[in-house]
Amino acid sequence: MPYTNAISTYKETRVKTASQGQLVMMLYDEAVKCLDRALELLSLNAGGKKNPGNIEKISKSILKTQEIITELTVSLDFEQGGEIAKSLFSLYTWFNKELLEANIAQDMRRITAVRYQLNELRSAWAEIAAKTSPETVGKSVAGVNIAG
Repeated sequence: MPYTNAISTYKETRVKTASQGQLVMMLYDEAVKCLDRALELLSLNAGGKKNPGNIEKISKSILKTQEIITELTVSLDFEQGGEIAKSLFSLYTWFNKELLEANIAQDMRRITAVRYQLNELRSAWAEIAAKTSPETVGKSVAGVNIAG
C-alpha cells in the first residue's frame, strides 16, 4: 500500500510541476495509451475466441480518450491561438466523431487513424515544449490554455 501511495504522490507532483507543453504531452500520451489498450483488446476479440468482457474494457478506453480530447478542446484559446486553435478544434471534433463511430462498430481502422494523428500531435508538442523558454511557462502556447 505505501508503494501505491508513493506512485500516486509522484504522479500528482509531476502534473503540478509540469509546464503547459508538458501537460499537453501528458494528455496526448494518455490518450495514445488508452487507444493502444483498446486496439490490443480488439485484436484479441478479432481472433477465434471473442470475449464479451472485453467490449466494456474497449469502450472504457475509447471513452477515456474522448474525455481527454474534450479536455484539450475546452482548453483551446481562440484569441491567442487564431488559426491553429481553429484547426485543432476541427481536428479534435473529428477525433471524437471517429471514436464514437469506432466504439459503436468496434472499428480498429478508425481507432488506428485517430491514434496515429494523436501521436503526430504529441510529437509536434514535444518540439514546441523543447523550444519553449522557462519564462513562457504559465502562459498559453499555440492557442492552448491549460492554466484555466
